[in-house]
Amino acid sequence: MLDKPKRPMSAYLLWLNSARQKIKADFPGLKVTEVAKKGGEMWRGMEDKSEWEAMAAKAKEQYTKDLESFNANGGDAAPVAKKAQKRGKKPRAAAPKKKQKEELDEDDDDEEDEASD
Repeated sequence: MLDKPKRPMSAYLLWLNSARQKIKADFPGLKVTEVAKKGGEMWRGMEDKSEWEAMAAKAKEQYTKDLESFNANGGDAAPVAKKAQKRGKKPRAAAPKKKQKEELDEDDDDEEDEASD
């Protein structure tokens, strides 16, 4: 079975991946988080992002095609079971939330009142 395609990277992430080494070289000693912050500042200051936005659009088109193909071939039949299986746990059925359960109980009471009229 095929794996579900990963979502495409944004224009910013595409740019950051290509610029990360230059940022590290220009600002030695920056921590990983500081490199990302510096990259964010540089990205906001950029005037022409069209090259990266075009790359992101192309990646999104490819993702859309891949996702359609994935879904046409059966998709992911049981995503919850697969996720639970990775952790070594058995999948369980989702229980209704308390608020939803209370609303359902109120609806049942209304139907009983109408039936007894």
